[in-house]
Amino acid sequence: QVLLVESGGGLVQAGGSLRLSCAASGRTFSTYDMGWFRQAPGKEREFVAAISRGGGVTSYADSVKGRFTISRDNAKNMVYLQLTSLKPEDTAVYYCAANFLGRAWANGNSYDSWGQGTQVTVSS
Repeated sequence: QVLLVESGGGLVQAGGSLRLSCAASGRTFSTYDMGWFRQAPGKEREFVAAISRGGGVTSYADSVKGRFTISRDNAKNMVYLQLTSLKPEDTAVYYCAANFLGRAWANGNSYDSWGQGTQVTVSS
């Protein structure tokens, strides 16, 4: 199993930036893909971004493409999500998740371990 702990959320004005971090422990970090999801109040969880185990391949939801950047540091067992040009509709709890088998990245059911989430609030 993998333990995931997110950090870096907070309150930011529209147009601002944040960097979310996710620390992983347990299974060898470089052996699995990682993803970020978010869930806003009253809405379903949605895919945000994912990155391959080696870091060479990434994928983004259309709603964040060009504004968010996912990256990872396998030496530090960390995955990051850089959020820029934030909008009020980006307000949500953000979760990192581990995908051991590299299955469909946009499907939350493909992920095997989840963090507890970090709140991002964007004010207008």
